[in-house]
Amino acid sequence: MNTESSQPGTQQEMSFIDHLEALRWHIIRAAIAVVVFTIAAFLAKDFLFHDLILGPSRADFWTYRTFNQVGEWLGATALHMDKPTFDLQNRQMSGQLTMHISTSFVVGLALGFPYTFWELWRFIRPGLYPHEQANSRGAVFFVSVLFILGLLFGYFVAAPLSINFLASYQLDATIENQIDLQSYISTLTTMSLSCAFVFELPMIVFFLAKAGLITHEIMRVYRKHAIVVILVVAAVITPPDVSAQIIVTIPIILLYEVSIHIARVVRRNSTRRLNEQLAQNQGVS
Repeated sequence: MNTESSQPGTQQEMSFIDHLEALRWHIIRAAIAVVVFTIAAFLAKDFLFHDLILGPSRADFWTYRTFNQVGEWLGATALHMDKPTFDLQNRQMSGQLTMHISTSFVVGLALGFPYTFWELWRFIRPGLYPHEQANSRGAVFFVSVLFILGLLFGYFVAAPLSINFLASYQLDATIENQIDLQSYISTLTTMSLSCAFVFELPMIVFFLAKAGLITHEIMRVYRKHAIVVILVVAAVITPPDVSAQIIVTIPIILLYEVSIHIARVVRRNSTRRLNEQLAQNQGVS
């Protein structure tokens, strides 16, 4: 469905029904992509669960080995991570099949997110003015890259730190940690997806700055408040361990600083464009 005719300034404007029809096809194509990725994840059961989902539950997981090596190199015992001491159990007759289906769907949503956003952007983009389209060039690419980086950070850093801490925490040595499969997978997917969306902060600031709802001056004034919020977010998505919270907090603060720079660039470009328009109007008059 071609929506180019809805671009401002064109001679032919789409009706409301035409817009709904165009949106419907964008949603259908995005849903098909999610279904395809879901089916692919469902068929790749061995890789999905043994290598990907259950990876953080084993001692040879990349994160644990890396932290131990860095800890030995720096002589920092705080970075040492022992093997998670817990057993995964399934207590429902259809539990493993249900988790197979639901986990495959979550993976399908995550893998299909870049394409889904691209379809949404294809629907929104024709409604923008030419200069807005030019200034928003690369939005799909940067949204996708930040989402993937956040997903990887959550899977390799935030989730393993949480799983290792919570699984190793004991009230008494006589109490064994027998973790339900659903609880384990929920922790892993929640941590990973939370970081994926948190990493979208620069793009969120970009669009808010374009809309004039936020400026780099405001972000600088409220930097201390933002750091407090970031610490709270890090405390929520990580276990109550200081080293883990610091590891998660640092990249989020860096993203906030990058967002300040993005808002400043957006403001500068908007001011330059406004000055150019004023100069042209004065030249015409």
